Amino acid sequence: MKWVVYILECSDKSLYTGITNDLERRLEAHRTGRGAKYTKYRRPLMIRYGEFHRTKGAALSREAEIKSMNRSEKLALFSDKSDHHPA
Repeated sequence: MKWVVYILECSDKSLYTGITNDLERRLEAHRTGRGAKYTKYRRPLMIRYGEFHRTKGAALSREAEIKSMNRSEKLALFSDKSDHHPA
């Protein structure tokens, strides 16, 4: 099973980072207001970044790493195409 770490850009230009093993289902949940309290009122959403991991543990570790980054470091991920796989 593949896990995806993803970053969404919300309508207020804020960034939301999460993980899932079913990206389409999770995005639909976000879009309908059932995905996370943070994204419920910040729609529409656009996926800006995604990378695959083999285990949930690896994805959780990477999610924590990304969440600890400042905004400019997260934005740099979007432009660095060599280090990730689009979701």
